[in-house]
Amino acid sequence: MSKRVFALIACAVLLCSSLVLAGPTKQKQEKPWTEWTQKEAEKVLSSSPWAQTQVDTDTSEMFFSPTSDPNRVRSTANDGSRLEGGARNQAVNVKFIVRFFSARPVRRALVRMMELKQKPDAQMTERLHAFADLKTNESIILTLSVETTDQRYAGIAMQALNSATTATLKNETFLERDGKRVFLHEYIPPGKDGFGARFIFLRFVDEQPFIKDKIGEVRFSTKYPGGLKVDRRFKVTEMTLDGELEY
Repeated sequence: MSKRVFALIACAVLLCSSLVLAGPTKQKQEKPWTEWTQKEAEKVLSSSPWAQTQVDTDTSEMFFSPTSDPNRVRSTANDGSRLEGGARNQAVNVKFIVRFFSARPVRRALVRMMELKQKPDAQMTERLHAFADLKTNESIILTLSVETTDQRYAGIAMQALNSATTATLKNETFLERDGKRVFLHEYIPPGKDGFGARFIFLRFVDEQPFIKDKIGEVRFSTKYPGGLKVDRRFKVTEMTLDGELEY
């Protein structure tokens, strides 16, 4: 092989290498949140560093059994509910979605969903963007939402969320990291905005941020009167925005 041909091949290899290296670097540039698709926004709201989903499954009506009048001798344990709500004969899933509402990515995703679905005017869009980009400095706010295709289960869950108060939840609701806990400061039931129930915690404990960069994870746990319990863990090292911890 001549020196000329060898030199051309070497140049081609170097050129290809530079293109391969340049490609991923360019792709790593983050997409502006104002350009997120509905699918991208939904992922931030359901499965991301700031949002986790707990799925509870009820299999009590998964297998077929004839629905009968519970006043008769031959009846099953769930006949009363079957007569009232209808037999389903399948497992029922209820999703409880916990989100760090005080984190800007969550509010940006919520606003982006509103933009895609409702097409707000310019003035409303400006207000929504200000809300999405507002940085929270005093509180840690989490929200809890319920999703299920079964209206009976949705009604039971929403009744629990709507009837609870700060007093009934404060001893059973906390954030935990490194074995330390900060308990609920204030609870706000779900409103018409569709954001879900709000759990407000103090951001600073003993004049120090409760959530810090070097901790491994933070756990959210709440238990409602009646037994409804939600427990999720978040990896703090992944909760970053523009290189800084965001929650």
